[in-house]
Amino acid sequence: MAEDFLHKQFPPYVPKKGEEYMNAKQLAHFRKILETLKGELLQDIERTVHTMQDEATVFADPNDRASQESDIALELRNRDRERKLIKKIDEALQRIDKGEYGYCDSCGVEIGLKRLEARPTATLCIDCKTLEELREKQVAK
Repeated sequence: MAEDFLHKQFPPYVPKKGEEYMNAKQLAHFRKILETLKGELLQDIERTVHTMQDEATVFADPNDRASQESDIALELRNRDRERKLIKKIDEALQRIDKGEYGYCDSCGVEIGLKRLEARPTATLCIDCKTLEELREKQVAK
């Protein structure tokens, strides 16, 4: 996926000793990651649209038609997931603009550079995310 590509393209940010959390350099680093990821996702979506238009074939064999429909359904599900990720990326970019990026939406503490490197769209610190997942498990039972 595009996220794997990003980690090779962008080395992790290594803060200098005493460096302030979410300073201008860090924000620029994460903005570049988010914008690049968004660009990759938009290209994938565009490519899928063109491919689906080019490969639109009516097969006489029902098995071939079913296989094609299955492939299209899978592709559309993937694109829907990517569309949702683009929305999260846009929200993260807005948080950067507002000066709220890198801080937990729930408790307000620093999310941490390593967590943001792994998931640049993270909105919760690891503790709050763990609690959220535990609550979800309890509700699902």
